[in-house]
Amino acid sequence: MRVLVAEELGMCFGVRDALVLIDQVDRPDDVTIHGELVHNEKVLERLAARGFHQADEDSRTELPLTNAVLVTAHGISNRERERLHEAGKTLIDSTCPLVRRAHDAAQKLKDSGYFVLVIGKRGHVEVQGIIEDLDDFEVIQGVEEVKEYSARRLGILCQTTTPENHAAAVRAAIRDKNPSAELRYLDTICHPTKDHQKALEDLLDQVDAMIVVGGRNSNNTRQLALRCEERGKKTLHVQNAADLRAEWFDGVDAVGLTAGTSTLDETIREVQETLLRIATTVPAPSRCAS
Repeated sequence: MRVLVAEELGMCFGVRDALVLIDQVDRPDDVTIHGELVHNEKVLERLAARGFHQADEDSRTELPLTNAVLVTAHGISNRERERLHEAGKTLIDSTCPLVRRAHDAAQKLKDSGYFVLVIGKRGHVEVQGIIEDLDDFEVIQGVEEVKEYSARRLGILCQTTTPENHAAAVRAAIRDKNPSAELRYLDTICHPTKDHQKALEDLLDQVDAMIVVGGRNSNNTRQLALRCEERGKKTLHVQNAADLRAEWFDGVDAVGLTAGTSTLDETIREVQETLLRIATTVPAPSRCAS
């Protein structure tokens, strides 16, 4: 069995910057992380071991007990910033600059008089941060949710980890159902996401099965796995090397490896090493004589 690795995979610069910032915190027990710093179980376990307080993303409406509050790479709304400041909290901000750009795009569309349509996952912390600063908006998860809107000016942006082909399909559906509306699209899909997806597409042409490494709550990792399935590839989403089972690879000639943008380098390396060991035990698939 051959093991092929995507040219672009794993941790993006926004996540790396957030990890560098949090490593510089001297007194973790005085800091509450406002949600999950990144959607990576191993990282969250390490933060807990260091003594950080971590608020569940579903309970962020409760004010943290510590004075210092660390804003995650997914960002928060301006309204949430104001609420925390008014409560006397000091913010340590690890918001990804590309998430900031998506916030700015939403405000630009709002200020220009557009009804804002956000293509993304409803309830995701990044999407929540964007829409909490909007009065009139709608979140669209898929083509099936697109409808005719009463507003005549529609402004469209995306959650930063949205696959480009998905965004294009939703935009086309919006245009088809609102032919008389003025549409304005601001591309807020981040470059690391685009690079990961392009590398995946190139790899999918060379393999018949895929391993996708990343946290269970990682939206971009799930999107990578979904794309593999859409292309008809046998797909396994794993969090670490321990999730791999040799029997899963029976009959597999070539397996590809990719990883979400919050996956640690060490995790990818461990998965790759385990795949290479498994590869030496997997018999080559039988081929019919011509």
